[in-house]
Amino acid sequence: MSTELKETQDAHGEETMLSTEPVLTGLLGEFADVSAVVSAAQKTRAAGYKVWDVHSPFPIHGIDAVIGIRPTVLPWLVLCGGLTGLATGLALQWFCNAFDYQIIVSGKPMFSLPANVPIIFECTVLFSALTTVFGMLGLNRLPLLYNPMFKSARFRRVTDDKFFIWIDESDSQFDEKGTEEFLKSVGATVVERIED
Repeated sequence: MSTELKETQDAHGEETMLSTEPVLTGLLGEFADVSAVVSAAQKTRAAGYKVWDVHSPFPIHGIDAVIGIRPTVLPWLVLCGGLTGLATGLALQWFCNAFDYQIIVSGKPMFSLPANVPIIFECTVLFSALTTVFGMLGLNRLPLLYNPMFKSARFRRVTDDKFFIWIDESDSQFDEKGTEEFLKSVGATVVERIED
């Protein structure tokens, strides 16, 4: 295959050459069953790989601990969103009733907390829900409409009956030959190069 080059201009207006040749993005190891992929995941973490993942057709109990995934920060974001909603609802009710548009109704006080609890509650729920949705999307870097693994015919079986370990090329431990041998040594039936 010949290497094609394309001329482009960078931010300073200088012409640069970009290769359109496929670039290795990582290696994908296929495993036959759950116990094989969990065992391989333990060995992968022990080997010092940092940028890797396990893909399976169903959730595997305890795989997060095996991979070493830290607990998410999302609950703290939702708490902050809820407290922001609470403060916003309270401030809105105080501004509208006690400051901007004061009306005395049956001798009641201009601002009374019990009368404003429903609005405060609804604002808390609204802000929490919006923080949950957009926080989850942001933390997961979604929507991710493209992944080089989508080109792999083997990887399509991840939604059916196959298990995979992906080791990214950006990992400091990554060496194409060494990583391929490692995946085979931990039980991968097939190791596939993924290019983009």
